[in-house]
Amino acid sequence: MKKIVVLIMDGLGDRPNSELMGLTPLQYSFRPNMNTLARKGQTGFMFPVSEGVCTGSDTSHLSILGYDPRSVYTGRGPFEAMGLGLLVNPGDIAFRANFATVDASGVVTDRRAGRIRERTAELASELSFELDGYKFTVAAGVEHRAALVVSGPDLSDRVSDSDPHEVGRKVKEIKALDESGERTAEILNRYTERARAILEAHDVNVRRRASGESPANIILLRGAGKAPEIEPFANKYGMKGACIAGIPLIRGIGHLAGLDIIHKSEMTGSYNSDYRTKIRETVHALRDHDFVLVNFKATDVAGHDGEPFKKVSVIEKADEAISPLLDLGEEITLAITGDHSTPCAIREHSGDPVPLLIYTDGIRADQSEKFDEIQASHGSIRIRSGDLMQYLLSVSDRAEKYGA
Repeated sequence: MKKIVVLIMDGLGDRPNSELMGLTPLQYSFRPNMNTLARKGQTGFMFPVSEGVCTGSDTSHLSILGYDPRSVYTGRGPFEAMGLGLLVNPGDIAFRANFATVDASGVVTDRRAGRIRERTAELASELSFELDGYKFTVAAGVEHRAALVVSGPDLSDRVSDSDPHEVGRKVKEIKALDESGERTAEILNRYTERARAILEAHDVNVRRRASGESPANIILLRGAGKAPEIEPFANKYGMKGACIAGIPLIRGIGHLAGLDIIHKSEMTGSYNSDYRTKIRETVHALRDHDFVLVNFKATDVAGHDGEPFKKVSVIEKADEAISPLLDLGEEITLAITGDHSTPCAIREHSGDPVPLLIYTDGIRADQSEKFDEIQASHGSIRIRSGDLMQYLLSVSDRAEKYGA
């Protein structure tokens, strides 16, 4: 039996781009290691969750690990919160949050508050308090991101977002999506008002306004949810697993599944990954783990920023970093793919399938010559993300017999 490594290059999938002479960033990049693995292994397409579905990183990662998001997913908030080290107990609700900028009339002028990095943990602490018997706990994440956990009686995750999701619109009033959410919506709107008053007066924002920077004078909430109960990864697959990721969301999913969380250097700062360190930690984790999930986030950031050359650079750095894994073919099965596509041309997730590469010694190699979206159309693999783990168990000689 071989150990398994799944490397997720977040938002890897893309479309032909005019700035890259009609090539995708993956096609355009110098990626000798991935191409070598492609020639020796199998490539093809993976459909995140299902054909044509435009997934988030949360639902796609759950599916990749073999958990059906249709039955276990309630919202992204709990995963973000757990990834930042917050406890989400039964009955609590959790939200993704942004420190953002609003004008005097409550119109959002910057959803990221200039990608603020200054003393965000202090801001989060100021926004952690009790209000009318409900406890609000905020944790700062990467740059402008944060998470909120609300504890108290009779809470419901059936509430809308306060985040308008675009600049030029007012902060939205949180509304109940059904009767169960009415009290929750009321207390959340009161919390948002109190939080805004605190942030407006905070010396961090006094200084930012004085220097012409966007103040973090509002906290926007979205993705309400309660932590789902899922079968532990070890019970599900009979493997001890680890998760190496910089972003709280993926760490939260890994924590929920019972994976050991290894990499924590990006709790704050930017999304730029230390690829070599993550691969080095992967090799180290394989000493006492059977499975390692690794996430590189920067490919997705480049897609959202609409910067194809930046995405090319990320891919090339990642390709160079994975070199140590090429020597482990006798010991591991390696899968490289994306959790979804984030084409630079549209700056958002799409329903396009993602290229998938699988290599291990002894695998039945197909006719692939390179690893990219176009070559993948000639590869032998066509699967949904929910089937990836079973496929990897099979080529790793870990699959249990089905039937007599």
